[in-house]
Amino acid sequence: MSQTQWIPTEIDEGAPSAARAYDYLLGGSSHFPADRQLADRVLRTLPARDMSRANRKYLARVVRFLIGEGITQFLDLGSGLPNMDNVHEVAHRIDPTCRVVYVDNEDAAVAHGEMMLDGVEHTTIVAADIRDPDAVLTTVGGLIDLSKPVGLLMLGVTQFLADEDEPWAIAEGFRTAIAPGSFLALSSFTWDSDPRTMQNTIDGFRSHGESPIVPRTRAEIIRLFGDFELVDPGLVFVSQWRPDPDDAPSGQRNMYAGVARKPDRG
Repeated sequence: MSQTQWIPTEIDEGAPSAARAYDYLLGGSSHFPADRQLADRVLRTLPARDMSRANRKYLARVVRFLIGEGITQFLDLGSGLPNMDNVHEVAHRIDPTCRVVYVDNEDAAVAHGEMMLDGVEHTTIVAADIRDPDAVLTTVGGLIDLSKPVGLLMLGVTQFLADEDEPWAIAEGFRTAIAPGSFLALSSFTWDSDPRTMQNTIDGFRSHGESPIVPRTRAEIIRLFGDFELVDPGLVFVSQWRPDPDDAPSGQRNMYAGVARKPDRG
């Protein structure tokens, strides 16, 4: 894809996009100066580049694991841009028939994503806000068969939900709707290892008039899984979740990660 084929004509390149800033942190090329400025502000207080890349490696390991468990359809909530070895790319290398639906509420992410996914089979991106599970599930109802197991991905998204958004109720809404045998994969910023760095990051967001992130404790993140059964190794730091043999050791301890299975009902 050329440098211009991912840019919709209606996009305001001067307005920063969280999705494009994340692409910049991952080492991609789908971003503008305003996005790099946003990311660079975060980098002043938080090792966001290392965190982003550790999270993307975790995504790949999760997708491979879920396909090994028989999952062939994925719902990626708060997906950002569908590039840089994202879900469909990892999944389709193993099983080209896997269905992948990306969901994002950022207009820029959806507009870019529609262009990036043009011609990609079994994959789409839709505009919806994960704070309204019913609306999301209605939107994707013709794309994902909710009567069959789903790989539900909430990677690096819950820290953008304030407590007032009731993230535990949001997670419950999605958990309730998916079939037994489905999996929920999570990763989320945490206070537990480095609260000072996290507080400095929150202060930095506020000083620029932006909504702050909401890191959470291990106990708060585990609540998001409800009665789903965590698979080994449970909730761990993101680089510790089933690392590949060739993964370099990582000291990244600012994010928790875990995968849990919806139990079969008797």
